[in-house]
Amino acid sequence: MRARWAVAALFAVNGFLIGSWAPQIPLFLARLGISEFTLGLLILGFGLGALIAMPTAGYVIGRQGSRVTVTWFSFAAAFGLILVVAAPNVWTAALAMVLFGGLVGGMDVSMNANAVAVERALGRAIMSSSHGFWSLGGFAGGAAGGLVIERFGPLAHAGLVTVLTLAAVMLAVSQLGGDDRPEPHERQPLVLPRDPSLYLVGIIALFCMVPEGAVLDWAALYLQQERGASVANAGFAFAAFSAAMATMRFLGDRVRDRFGAVRTLRISALIAAVGMLGAGIAPEAWMVIAAFSFAGLGIANTVPIAFSAGGNHPGLPPGAGMSVVTTIGYSGILVAPSALGFVGEHVGFAPIYVGVAAILLLVAALAGYAKAAD
Repeated sequence: MRARWAVAALFAVNGFLIGSWAPQIPLFLARLGISEFTLGLLILGFGLGALIAMPTAGYVIGRQGSRVTVTWFSFAAAFGLILVVAAPNVWTAALAMVLFGGLVGGMDVSMNANAVAVERALGRAIMSSSHGFWSLGGFAGGAAGGLVIERFGPLAHAGLVTVLTLAAVMLAVSQLGGDDRPEPHERQPLVLPRDPSLYLVGIIALFCMVPEGAVLDWAALYLQQERGASVANAGFAFAAFSAAMATMRFLGDRVRDRFGAVRTLRISALIAAVGMLGAGIAPEAWMVIAAFSFAGLGIANTVPIAFSAGGNHPGLPPGAGMSVVTTIGYSGILVAPSALGFVGEHVGFAPIYVGVAAILLLVAALAGYAKAAD
């Protein structure tokens, strides 16, 4: 059980780092004197760093095991935020953002791989609740960050985040379990897996992460521009979606253990599709918010199941399968926001949420490929 709580703590730390970055963004932009476009490029650098590091982490896991790999990445990631905040100019900030994204992304792959190893050792699911701890960490980082920055400044805040993260990591890694370090003759070469079904699991992860980004980036604008909501009410969309998602993630492991991964994924995708469709066609703002909340109940456990399926893919070590699925899945976070914004600018956001419902139906159809999650 110590190993289970240790990996949960690392999920919370990873979320805390991401959440702590969010309130730094306005001051970061003002301090460097850059435009929103340049900020967008820097944030893109964060994503590119993550996409480079994820398959690299998978390779290291295949040789050293997830326990060693997550330890390295977790300690290194603790310094990511302060490197970004202390960057004196745009060019050093760009390098710091790529490094920060790479360290957080490598930690993401390795902690998910370790969660798979712990699931195997315990004989029950823990992935959904682990992602629930990530949501709690993100909430804590975002909620506390603004208050600390306002009182002590951005650099002091980044320093405090670094100290707290290092302390949490130091306590967690000493209790990590799920030692999946392969024997020398089992180590995998640095080649892409050839089984096409693994890439379909990655597509499932991608299709499940796009709706989350669609709500995060565009729901408030949709409510204001197309449903007449006030600024305050528009902010409830993602809050309601996130609250439902976090709650369901802590219940998701029990649901998955009872009904199986495939059935849970299929039903969850259908629930999410109904919610997204409702958000796209609802005439009133409160109805849209309620629909987003309902969609959050479905979205909650789809990505954890896809990650478990990747980490348990037959014939592959957890790191190799996990890195493919996470890389494909997180690529949606890079591509989807700008693509959805472009479409929304020309046809409105209501059709986007109807379209998102359609891709969730595809997830339900592909759910059988996630059977390895069990």
